[in-house]
Amino acid sequence: MAGGTRAVRHMVSPMAGWILRCGLTLPLAGALLFAAAQVPASEVTTIPIIYAPPGTPALGGGIRLSSNPQVGETDTWDLVPLYLYEGTHLFAHGTEFGAHLFRNDKFSVSALASYRFTRVTAGDDPLLVNLKNRDQTLDGGITAQVHGSWGQLQVNWLTDLLSRHEGQEVNLTYRIRWDLGDLMLSPFVTSTWQSSKLVNYYYGVSPQEAGPGLPAYQTGSANNISYGINAWYSLTDHVFLFANAGVTAFGSPIYNSPLMQDSGQIEAFIGAGYLFGNVHKADRVPDGRAGEWSWRVNAGYAAKENITPYLMMGKWETSDRAATPIAGFTLGKLLNGGPRVDFYGKLALFHHFERGYQDDFWSYAAYIMAMGKGYLPWSEKLAFRYGFGFGVSYAEQVPTIEVLKQGAKDDNTSRLLNYLEFQADIPIDRIFTSERLRNCFAGITAVHRSGIFGTADILGNVSGGSDWMTLHLECLR
Repeated sequence: MAGGTRAVRHMVSPMAGWILRCGLTLPLAGALLFAAAQVPASEVTTIPIIYAPPGTPALGGGIRLSSNPQVGETDTWDLVPLYLYEGTHLFAHGTEFGAHLFRNDKFSVSALASYRFTRVTAGDDPLLVNLKNRDQTLDGGITAQVHGSWGQLQVNWLTDLLSRHEGQEVNLTYRIRWDLGDLMLSPFVTSTWQSSKLVNYYYGVSPQEAGPGLPAYQTGSANNISYGINAWYSLTDHVFLFANAGVTAFGSPIYNSPLMQDSGQIEAFIGAGYLFGNVHKADRVPDGRAGEWSWRVNAGYAAKENITPYLMMGKWETSDRAATPIAGFTLGKLLNGGPRVDFYGKLALFHHFERGYQDDFWSYAAYIMAMGKGYLPWSEKLAFRYGFGFGVSYAEQVPTIEVLKQGAKDDNTSRLLNYLEFQADIPIDRIFTSERLRNCFAGITAVHRSGIFGTADILGNVSGGSDWMTLHLECLR
């Protein structure tokens, strides 16, 4: 804690000053309205859906701005896609997600996974020529909170799920919240303890990495403190705006590292999101469809063209780079139903047949699907469906088609990418009268993984992706 005053005094980055002025005054002025400190991980890009009924899905995105306290690094920005959901058992709050283990009006305990943005790269700085890169990771653990009229107290325990820093972190956060009509403001303060393994992974220097001007450095655990203010603004019933900002003061084991050029950090996160469905109704599933879920099987080939606009326009040629098909199984849960559009939460499992390029592997996708419905003009019978899904995909290995496409332009690859899906089908229970095929549909599904044009650090700054064209059978139950 003792490093807090020193840290704030030494943060002299021009961009950091701009964030401090804009990020902390715009919310109070009523402009872009959500703010939060980015370190620790639990407060990074957490966007709770506070005004919508439980079960409401939302999608959005924001620009993350950050001063960089490490030697040889400059101020950075990147795009962060947001996948948001607050359900009875599961939740997704931007770059953290998890499951509620226990909840009542005053107290809750949840299992939590949270993305850690911290990384260290050697870059072009000659001082860091021997430095090994330190990667971002996914932390997981337990979070508990208690709240009342006095505010909210939350504690998180996190550990490394990908065995990169192999350390632990504990965050203790106190916040208060003011609801001012469509505007919510919530100042907070967070104390963070980081274990020696975590601190030394990101800020230590081994004897092998040391050199002129960069001495070896190993230290113990560290205590940091962060200050911030949260705000949320409901622009319409469905559209919300946010602008996150915060200040972190590092403890002396971190700011004394020879890898550090500043003893603190200022960050901001500004963007918007969209709430799907009827946000005014606690029960958004029509009578008779409560508990509706779906299953789907699909299989197909790697496509030459991109999902937009080519696959959606009927250009379905097979890829000339690698004939690597996929087959998948998808489960869906109806989140929000209507006469013209349904919204589903979906989990997909795909098997990638690599045909000798590398071992076969699995990939996983979690996404929200908006499914439109078309009816026969002379009746109320369903004639066709069309849908568009948006979410995230994680592959056990980078698909061969992506390796070849990215390698041709000497670009990055990543196992974690954005996920898009286009689906169109027709009901087959009009043709086959079997009860097993009731509410079943056959059609095409285009599967797409992408890095959003290299703008997202969380997606490995990948500019490119891959596409598959598949046939599917889906049934509602």
